[in-house]
Amino acid sequence: MTSDERGELAADLLERARYFSTLTDLGLPLVEAGIATDVGPAGRSGTSTSTSTGTSTNTNTSTNERTGTEAPARYSTRKVPVASPIERSGSGETLEAIRADIGDCQRCALAAGRKTIVFGQGNPKARLMFVGEAPGADEDEQGLAFVGKAGQLLTKIIEAIGMKREDVFIANVLKCRPPGNRNPEPEEIIQCQPFLERQIDSIHPEVLVGLGKFGAHWLLKTAEPITRLRGRLGAYKGIKVMPTYHPAYLLRNPGAKKEVWEDMKVVRDLLAR
Repeated sequence: MTSDERGELAADLLERARYFSTLTDLGLPLVEAGIATDVGPAGRSGTSTSTSTGTSTNTNTSTNERTGTEAPARYSTRKVPVASPIERSGSGETLEAIRADIGDCQRCALAAGRKTIVFGQGNPKARLMFVGEAPGADEDEQGLAFVGKAGQLLTKIIEAIGMKREDVFIANVLKCRPPGNRNPEPEEIIQCQPFLERQIDSIHPEVLVGLGKFGAHWLLKTAEPITRLRGRLGAYKGIKVMPTYHPAYLLRNPGAKKEVWEDMKVVRDLLAR
């Protein structure tokens, strides 16, 4: 491990220590009396989306990933079947019900500065699901995940493996934009966590892709740097997880597109089985 990697790991561990200390092996927050399972009052108003209508963006590393103008690379494609060859069983809870439970969320301080809750969008029976970091300015304005330049690049990545945006589901660790696109705080992640868990349980994809540090860390419950995580298959509740770089990182570091393409070829092959 280089000195830079050691420094990055140390910073990550310091940043994430409080967050991970509050989780059980199942990823649920702990309280003094046991495990907290209440995700908030049900039946609050809110608009649910169970099909995709947008693109998306996210922040993902300690630097601002929404800047950059590098044109996305073009890849040769191979069609991936959308219909699953096997029956998959989710939790039975609908995405509409989860969105209604979120309501006009006031569970953390982000509520004060957000314009819209970005629930995520896509195929409610998607075989492939992407998890990013948090909404950016475009997402906060439109209420859709990954709709900026990074989202446009994500669309091209999805198409490069023979799929369409409407075939997949795209969500974030946070559902509200952090001020100035700063990194998510542990308390914010904890408050959003039960809803993302329920979304994954409802969709029950065959493969999850963690986009960038926060998406990968949330899925794999680790603080290992994304530079070491990417390309190494992991698992979340028995679902295969591929950590890879965030599209916004690729806009600033186009040379990393080759590594993401290698990761996505593994995802494509997993879905083609």
